[in-house]
Amino acid sequence: MPCAIRNPRRQRGVALVIVVIALLAVLAMAGLALDASHMGYNKARLQSAVDAAALSAAKVLDETDNATDAAAAARATFDANAAAFPELLRAVGQGLGLTVQFSSAAIPFNAGTTPSRFVRVIVTDFTTDASLTRVLGVMRLPVRASAVAGPSPAVVYACNVVPMAVCGDAKAAAPYFGYTPGRVHTLRATSNSTAGTGTGNFLLLSFTGSGADDLRQTMAGGYDGCVTRNDTVAVKPGQSTGPTTQGINTRFNQYSGGGVDAARYPPDVVIKAPSPALTFDSKTSLIKQGGKTITFSNQLDVNFASYESDIVAKRYDLPPRPSGNGVFRRRELAVPIVDCTGADSGRTSLPVLGLGCFFMLQPATSSSSEARVFGEFISDCDAGGRPGSTPPGTTVGPHLIQLYRDLASVDS
Repeated sequence: MPCAIRNPRRQRGVALVIVVIALLAVLAMAGLALDASHMGYNKARLQSAVDAAALSAAKVLDETDNATDAAAAARATFDANAAAFPELLRAVGQGLGLTVQFSSAAIPFNAGTTPSRFVRVIVTDFTTDASLTRVLGVMRLPVRASAVAGPSPAVVYACNVVPMAVCGDAKAAAPYFGYTPGRVHTLRATSNSTAGTGTGNFLLLSFTGSGADDLRQTMAGGYDGCVTRNDTVAVKPGQSTGPTTQGINTRFNQYSGGGVDAARYPPDVVIKAPSPALTFDSKTSLIKQGGKTITFSNQLDVNFASYESDIVAKRYDLPPRPSGNGVFRRRELAVPIVDCTGADSGRTSLPVLGLGCFFMLQPATSSSSEARVFGEFISDCDAGGRPGSTPPGTTVGPHLIQLYRDLASVDS
């Protein structure tokens, strides 16, 4: 029986089809790998921009309690970061959507709850160009990102503190150790001894340098040391009351002596003070305003609550940067609370009980032998450092602004 002769042209056609299909498969696989890498790269760039936007918004919200300004800060920071990435910049120019939400808690984040302390920034409509996957009909690839930011739990390792070791009561309950939010104190230190050991007295932390200019700068905000809770801190004898008050009073736009200026050590945006000014009656150890004894800040026309109201309403005494030289929250002082037992006998290393916050009510005063800071003890304030492990939203003491994982989104 004669053998069937196959058509060589048909064989070549079938082989060509197989080669084309194989080539398309190879291109698709290569395209998936290439576009996945490109998509991951753009995801990282987008996430970085969203993280920065959330942190910026949370910082503004923490400073001003103004959600509108915080949302504007998120948009401005996002746009500034997008400028370095062509695809993202093009998307911004085409109206890329940026959603900013606010919540009273980070975990869970419930948008719209008050008081607003945490910020979520979301971008869902950014797409990146496809390359070889176009052979599969995929022209654009979606990339999304979200970030949550807000106050951290109370820091256990605090930086950006004012170098005043405030005496506390080791037998009193944590975290305040004898202090009460809303109570007015006069923080006192004398030049001829280290300090009294009672609650409300303070000592200076040891710092680099020994001149009057060095002291002014550290008290103005130039202290470069950090303090750890449940550790010890080194203190120094003597107070140099003049430079101490001159440095701390930069917060009230008062500059005298050398080493301090408004560019490096700016004033607060609100510098109102109680009128008449507070005084200390050394015979009774009472704080007075005229003939009235002052115990709590709600007895005063100027206090932390009125300060916050002025900031929210933008009733500034000095315009904030960059239009002016004012800076938010400069009157809030983050300080270590220490056990001063033994300080009068020359002890120079004291245990840190905790970290606390005071709001300066008026400029500090000094005499030849004593410096006084009139302050309202407040529950929390901003500082640098490393936060502890208490649940977010329960901040007591100094905190910083940090990112949180957005548990409601896989894009965080």
